[in-house]
Amino acid sequence: MRKALALAERGRGTTSPNPLVGALVVDRDGIIVGRGAHRVAGGPHAEVVALEDAGPRARGATLYCTLEPCSHTGRTGPCAPLVSGAGIARAVIAIEDPNPLVNGRGLTHLRDRGVDVTVGVLREQAAEQNAAFLTNVRGKRPYVILKAALSADGKLSAAPGVRTYLTGPSANRRIHRQRAEVDAIAVGSGTIRADDPLLTARGAYRNRPLARIVFDRRLRTPPGARLLSTLGAGPVIIISTDVECADKGTEVKALTAAGARVLAAPGPRLADALPALLESGVTTMVLEGGAALHRAALDEGLVDAVNLYIAPALLGAGAVDWIGGGHLAWDSLHGRHATWLDDVLLVEGYVHGTG
Repeated sequence: MRKALALAERGRGTTSPNPLVGALVVDRDGIIVGRGAHRVAGGPHAEVVALEDAGPRARGATLYCTLEPCSHTGRTGPCAPLVSGAGIARAVIAIEDPNPLVNGRGLTHLRDRGVDVTVGVLREQAAEQNAAFLTNVRGKRPYVILKAALSADGKLSAAPGVRTYLTGPSANRRIHRQRAEVDAIAVGSGTIRADDPLLTARGAYRNRPLARIVFDRRLRTPPGARLLSTLGAGPVIIISTDVECADKGTEVKALTAAGARVLAAPGPRLADALPALLESGVTTMVLEGGAALHRAALDEGLVDAVNLYIAPALLGAGAVDWIGGGHLAWDSLHGRHATWLDDVLLVEGYVHGTG
C-alpha cells in the first residue's frame, strides 16, 4: 500500500477535481505484476492502468488500491466491474470513496462477486493524501490552505502598505511549486491595493489555468491592478456580495471590462462564496493574505491546513501584526511538523485532521 500511495503522487497537481489514486497488482508469489496511477482528470483510473499492465497475470492476484474502485460511469467507465472481471481474488483498499455515486457500492460489487475485500490499510496516510477530495465531497467546499510569511516576532510587514520580503530562494521555490499544484490562490482586496501582486506560478511547471481569487466585499480592486494583466495564466474572480454588486454597478462593469469575473455571493461571510467556487472547479485554494482574510477564515472554521514561513528577521513594535491570540492554537494542529528552507522555518499542520 505504501508503494501504491507513492504511485498516486504522480498525479499531484493534474487530477483535479478527481482524487489521487495509485494501484498495484501483486500475484500469488508476492511479485508486483501491474502498476497504475490516475494521472489526469478524464484519463484512465489507476486500477485500469494497473490491470492493463498486469494482463492475464491479474487472475488470482491481489489488487492494492488507495481508494475504493468506482462503481459509476462518469468521464470514464466504472472500475469495480473491471476489477472483478479481471479475476482479482483479493482487493486491499486504503479508504472508502465518500462520493455519493460510490460510497461503498464499489466494495459491495466486489464482495458480491467473490472478491475478498479488506479496507483500512494505511487509512490515515491515504486520507491525508486525499484530504482535498474528502473535503470537497463531505464539506461541499474547496480545501483551504492558509499561507503566511512572518517575521520571528509574528509580523507581516515593516509598516502598513510597505511590501516586505521575508522569504528567500528555497522558500520561494516551495511557494511557487505549491501554486503549480493547487486550483486557486486567494487574497483580500487590501493585499491587492497594498502589494499589487501578480499571483502567478513562476519557476514551476503548471499544465492548467490557475484561478486567482480576490475577496473584495466593497469592490475596491482597481481595474488597472497588475493581476488583471495576467489573464493568460488563468481567470481572476472578484468575490463580493449580491447587495454590493447591485449598489456598485459601475465598479462591476469596470472590473468585468478589465477581464475579471465578478461573483456575487449571497452573504458577506467567506462560507457564502465557497460552494460557488467549488462548482466553478476550485477544489483547492491557498489563502495568501492578508491578516483580515486569514482571521475571517479561521473564525469561520474554513481553514484545513496551515503553512507558515517564519523568517529570522525581527520587524519590531511598529510593524504590522498578523492575527491576535485565540485564532490559532499550535497544540491543536494535527500532524504538525517543521522544515528548514535555508534560514526560513516552514511550519505545517492540519486544523481539522485528515480523516
